[in-house]
Order: sequence, then C-alpha cells, then structure tokens
Amino acid sequence: MPLETLFLDLLETDKHRIFRICRSFAPDPEAAQDLFQETVLQLWKSLPTFRGEAHIRTWVYRVTLNVCLQGRHQYKRQQRQTVHLDSIQFGNVPEVTPDPDQEARLQALHTCIQKLNETDRSLVLLYLEDLPYKEIATVTGLSENHVAVKMKRIREKLFTCLQPALC
Repeated sequence: MPLETLFLDLLETDKHRIFRICRSFAPDPEAAQDLFQETVLQLWKSLPTFRGEAHIRTWVYRVTLNVCLQGRHQYKRQQRQTVHLDSIQFGNVPEVTPDPDQEARLQALHTCIQKLNETDRSLVLLYLEDLPYKEIATVTGLSENHVAVKMKRIREKLFTCLQPALC
C-alpha cells in the first residue's frame, strides 16, 4: 500500500480519537486545533520510519501523546510571554443547546480529568478511547500491571472529584 494511501486511511479512521486527545490537553479550542494539526504533521513526517513493531494505532497514540505533551510545555512557556485580549467578542456564532444534564456531567468529568497529572490524564484518555490495558502499556511504556493499578487509583480520584457534581 502506498504511504500516502496508508496515511489517509489512518487519518480517516483515527482523526476523531486524535482530536479528543488533543482537546483534552489544550487550554482552548484553537489550541486543540493547533495540536491536532501538529499531530497530523508529525504522523506524516514519521510514517516512513514506522517499523511495525507495534500496532499502527498504538504508534498513532504514542505520537499524539508526545505532540500533546510537548505542545503543553510550549504553551506554558508562551503564556508567560503573552498578553491576552479577553475583551474581543465574536458575534453571530450559532448556539448549540445540548442536553443540560449531560453537558453538566461531561463538563464535570472534563474538569476532573484536567486536575490529574499528565501521566494519569494520558492513561485515562487512552482508557476512554477503549484501548485495552495491554495497548495502553505499549503506548505509555508502563507495564500492563502498572497500568491496571494506576487506572484503579485514577478511577478513585475521579469518583471523589465527581461526588460533589453528581449530588
């Protein structure tokens, strides 16, 4: 299969997963788009060096997490040097009205995930993408048993964090 075809197929099947991970590491929607674009670029540049030692999706997750973590560190450095223009407002943006209860629960979960350290956040995001522990271990470089233990602790942290929001 030609490299370009493989890349396009890969992007078509995994673009939503990649974007969800990027969004979880980004402070705002624009930064999520930037991370997504940088991830796609890195996937394209790195695809010729993919050795096939792991499943291609595992490799995609690894590249995505690396780009997101690197982007997060760059963003933090940039924030120290940036002046924010919070007074800019955009008009005529259509409002989408999701189910308020579901939106509140999702926002609470998102807030709790953001409170986790980077390693725990990476693990829970991969878990939410329905990756088995074995594949999460391959992506993160942790042992499968360590992933299982950490996920148990992360679930407890998230449950504790979500308790006030669920009541």
